[in-house]
Amino acid sequence: MALHHKITPPRTANFTSGDINRFSFSLMALCICSSLYAATAVAEETIVVGATQSSAAEEAKSYTVPATRAGTKLNLTQRDIPQSVSVVTEERMKDQDLRDVKDILSNATGISSAQNDSERFDYFSRGFYINNFTWDDIPVTQYGAWNFGETDSDAAIYQQVDIVRGSAGLMTGTGNPGAAINFVRKKADSKTFSGNLSASYGSWDTQRYVADLSGPLNDAGTLRGRVVTGYQDGDSWMDRYHKSKKFLYATVQADVTDNTILDLGYDYQSRDTDGATWGGLPAWYSNGNRTHYDHSESLAPDWTHYNVLSRKVFANLTTHFANGWQTRLNGTHTETDFDSKLFYPSGFPDRTTGILAAGGYGFAGWYKGLRTQTAVDAYATGPFNLLGRQHELVVGADYSRQRNRYLYSSSMLSPAAMGNMVNFDGNIAEPDWPAWGLSSEDTIRQKAGYTAARFSLADPLSLILGARYTQYSSNGTSANMDKNNLTPYGGLVYDINENYSAFLSYTAIFQPQTYRDRQGNYLKPVTGRDYEAGIKSDWYNGRLTTTLSIFRIEQENLGQADSDNYVNNSSEQAYVAAKGVVSRGVDFEINGAVTDNLNLTFGATRYVAKDASGSRTNPQLPQTDLKLFTSYNLPVMPELTVGGGVNWQNRTYKDATGPSGVKERVYQSSYPLANLFARYEVNKNLSVQANVKNLFDREYYSSFGSGVVYGEPLNYSVSVGYRF
Repeated sequence: MALHHKITPPRTANFTSGDINRFSFSLMALCICSSLYAATAVAEETIVVGATQSSAAEEAKSYTVPATRAGTKLNLTQRDIPQSVSVVTEERMKDQDLRDVKDILSNATGISSAQNDSERFDYFSRGFYINNFTWDDIPVTQYGAWNFGETDSDAAIYQQVDIVRGSAGLMTGTGNPGAAINFVRKKADSKTFSGNLSASYGSWDTQRYVADLSGPLNDAGTLRGRVVTGYQDGDSWMDRYHKSKKFLYATVQADVTDNTILDLGYDYQSRDTDGATWGGLPAWYSNGNRTHYDHSESLAPDWTHYNVLSRKVFANLTTHFANGWQTRLNGTHTETDFDSKLFYPSGFPDRTTGILAAGGYGFAGWYKGLRTQTAVDAYATGPFNLLGRQHELVVGADYSRQRNRYLYSSSMLSPAAMGNMVNFDGNIAEPDWPAWGLSSEDTIRQKAGYTAARFSLADPLSLILGARYTQYSSNGTSANMDKNNLTPYGGLVYDINENYSAFLSYTAIFQPQTYRDRQGNYLKPVTGRDYEAGIKSDWYNGRLTTTLSIFRIEQENLGQADSDNYVNNSSEQAYVAAKGVVSRGVDFEINGAVTDNLNLTFGATRYVAKDASGSRTNPQLPQTDLKLFTSYNLPVMPELTVGGGVNWQNRTYKDATGPSGVKERVYQSSYPLANLFARYEVNKNLSVQANVKNLFDREYYSSFGSGVVYGEPLNYSVSVGYRF
């Protein structure tokens, strides 16, 4: 179903785009230079003094991790990975009150989000849509992720989230080159009983309760368990909106032998929403003047809802060998279904009566869907000797199958039946739903083999070479296609000194598409190349990391929405294949412990993406964004931790068709979103925390075009936590 859900701009600015670009570059350069200077000076002065082995308690409170398998599945420090990698740890999630996946990604370096309506969120990086999601390194094909709530799962079950910006074809196979997201689940690895309980209350009567308990299940501690469960319920700044969710995550870890560990787990998440919106508010009145709605306005009738239920089971068998090698077998099966009754008004209302002008209509849709996913990944990794030097190798294979089935029932409503769309009270009679029809039914499979080796060419120089062979197939109502592709990967890392490294990498791009043009023809697969180079550093045994990189991404056949055109005059959005799309830019991140008392994460990204004709690609996305968050434990009052930050993005635009039928360029001015938090440790077990988001109540649109979706206004939460 094609939706006019992208939206309009707020206030206009007195700056030209050139002024803003120059300001963006200057501000980024200033922040980067300041951060580099601070990181170097403070690291040398404060951090090296404490350069002892980090304790488990310090690592638990860190914004960084010692090593990650992101990008290559080789267990490497961030300095040894020749790509831009960000890690969002559990400690940062707690400080910043990041409650779900959309919170995490919206605050991650180089990631921009678009909230299409109350329930659907899309994410982009470097100008490209993100559809590469993995769980514990298992790649699972994702299409239509918003339907099944993958971008709305709760954050409480995750130990960390790894983000590789740029193409990650070596590990994910197909996918767009914006970024790859790996969700690392919490494990039952504690041999002593521990846990924490929390309860919070905040804006719009939102209450949240979470319990995270872990410990041994036998006297020897060879069998361990962990349970994370929670409940959240609340309204919204929008009228008639109410959402509740509950989740249960349970996992068991067993020492099968002295060197073999088995993890088994179950993940249940249920989200029920009343008053769910579909698309946005009209951007124009019928006379061509711009609308300006109150934040609370919603065009969702009383009978609308959006319910999602997800169940996942997973298993992981890991064996360590005396020679340093390791094998890992991962498997997961997911069943997710959704049920949604939605309403969307198409057209422009009269400013006085609120009735849609001639040609306008209301579309009511009842949608149900079921998705099943099965994925298996197996690999072996370890050291080997060649020409007198030690190197590392990973060899693996994976398989995934996704089955999607969508049913629909829809009805059209006249403007008279809808009534006033300017001061809407939710009172529209629910239609008599017609018989169910099949919207789509598809099976998507991926089979792949991959390998990568990290060669130690000299003490300061390493080379990573790898390749992935993918067999992709899609069968069903959306498309019938079979594609094979070999994706090469290469990267160089040179250790300049104890703290700094330089890197260079190359990755190929391959993404089959199910988009169709106006005539109903499927677009060719997206192909291309991703180049990246930069400098990384780490300090304090990796507790502080920095990355400065430049990148260039080249793509052919990238599907772009064909304005307001549809496939064969149906309701399916038509697409066109953009030729010669190039995204190039720079990003920077500093993350971790600047001092023993100060944690900081700062990310800055600037890119320009255009096609061969010089037109901007996805111009509604910010080309410059800055994200800062800090946490400071007061030395004079160690019970108190304070912090906050700001997210800023530059002006954006989108071409949309107004009431006159002529395209108009709609602008969204630049805006900052400021946040604050404070936590007080009453004693070693009990703490109280307060968070404020959008501190200055900045009005902005989370997406824009022919309709408008307002972003989250000023809000707060207060929580009490108890750990033992």
